[in-house]
Amino acid sequence: MAPANPAPRPEPARLDASAKRIIELLQVDGRLSYAALAKEVGLSEAAVRQRVQRLLDQGVMQIVAVTDPLQVGFRRQAMIGIRTSGDLVAVGEAVAAIPEVAYVVTTAGSFDLLCEVVCEDDDHLLEVLTNRIRSMESIVSTETFVYLKLTKQHYDWGTR
Repeated sequence: MAPANPAPRPEPARLDASAKRIIELLQVDGRLSYAALAKEVGLSEAAVRQRVQRLLDQGVMQIVAVTDPLQVGFRRQAMIGIRTSGDLVAVGEAVAAIPEVAYVVTTAGSFDLLCEVVCEDDDHLLEVLTNRIRSMESIVSTETFVYLKLTKQHYDWGTR
């Protein structure tokens, strides 16, 4: 049976200079008011409000609180390399549905998927690995890279 065709990648959003600047400013401080954004961008507050809402609605950006996992009780983070058989898209979606999984990427190389997990401790990580990830029928093997120290985690790469 041939694998299902993956969904086409969406075209990158066409962002004008004002939209790009709004994104860049919010990446530095997601709490900026519409008035502060308007002043920086040179648009009216109403126009900025509409622009931000459009960017959110189109899925171009999210405004979220990013925490330090250690500060909120998650003492174990790990990257897990996953080798699969069968429908890679379905396996990726199943892994992504696990609450402890922060993100999943499909890769080229020795792993089919990489996923990051955020857990309370080693016992929690072991439970996620054993009972939820490795127990999936299409997962052939995993390799876990436990984080010893988080040196950098930033989301301010700007726009192109």
